[in-house]
Amino acid sequence: QLFKNVLLGGFVIFATFVTLCNASCSFIPNERFPGDSTRECTDLKGNKHPINSKWKTDNCERCTCYKTEIICCTLIATPVGYDKKKCQRIFKKEDCKYIVVEKKNPKKTCPIDQWIL
Repeated sequence: QLFKNVLLGGFVIFATFVTLCNASCSFIPNERFPGDSTRECTDLKGNKHPINSKWKTDNCERCTCYKTEIICCTLIATPVGYDKKKCQRIFKKEDCKYIVVEKKNPKKTCPIDQWIL
């Protein structure tokens, strides 16, 4: 029984890890030149960021500057498991998140049982 509980717990942790790591990410090479000792990255807008720094973009992404690349991953979880006939999803850009509300009464939220990144 203990073995079964440990195995099940391990599976839940693994499934959560796989779900969290399934986020949509993009990779931008950090161009380096011979003799370049710069300790920063330049993002697509031309902004400079120190190595190992993190920032949030206007497109709801979390970016990290590494020596060889910038990695940006979406912060937006999209609700997909809800009553689509009765409810609608609304994107709140200022919070980088969706809410799901009733179509007839937008002040009332709907239950969500599945999200994707």
